[in-house]
Amino acid sequence: MAKSSKEQILKDEKKIIAELQKNSRASADKIAKKCGFSRQKAWRILNSLEKDKVIWGYGTVTDNEKLGISEYHILIKKTTEPLAKTVDTIISRQLDKDAETLGINIECSHYLHGQYDWEICFTAENIKIAKKFCELLNKLYYKSISELILIERMFSAKKCGILNPNLEKLKEFI
Repeated sequence: MAKSSKEQILKDEKKIIAELQKNSRASADKIAKKCGFSRQKAWRILNSLEKDKVIWGYGTVTDNEKLGISEYHILIKKTTEPLAKTVDTIISRQLDKDAETLGINIECSHYLHGQYDWEICFTAENIKIAKKFCELLNKLYYKSISELILIERMFSAKKCGILNPNLEKLKEFI
C-alpha cells in the first residue's frame, strides 16, 4: 500500500479533530466510523496528534449558569515596556495559582494582534470577585498594563464548537 500524501494526512487529521470537537469523549471506534476510517487508522492518527501536541487535551463544555458561576473576559493593552519579565511570569503560571485563591478558573489566555494585546477568559462566582482579579492583574503586571477592560459574557450561543442546547434562552437577553 502506498503511503498517503502530506495533503491527505492533513485532511484525515482535520476529519478526526472535527469529530473530537463535536464529542471529545467519543471512542476511536466511533470516530473511525464517522470519518470512514478503520479503527487502527483513527487510533494511529489520534496518537500522532497527541504526540505532536496538536491536541493539547480534552475538555468539557458546561452550563456555568447552572453551576452558579459567571464567565468573564479581560482585554489588556500593554505598555511600551519590554515584556521579558512579564513573559517569564506568564510561563510560570503564577497567575493561575493566584487566581485559584480567589476561586477563579482561567479557561483561556490568548496573546492577540489588534487593538488589544492579551485576552483572558475565566469564570468567577460574581462580578465582585472578577474585579478583584482585575486588581490582582494590575498589581502583578503594573509595569506592563496600560489598559484593562472587564467584560461579562451574558449568553453563549455556541461554546467550544458546541451549540448551546438552551438556545431559546437567547430571547431573554435580546
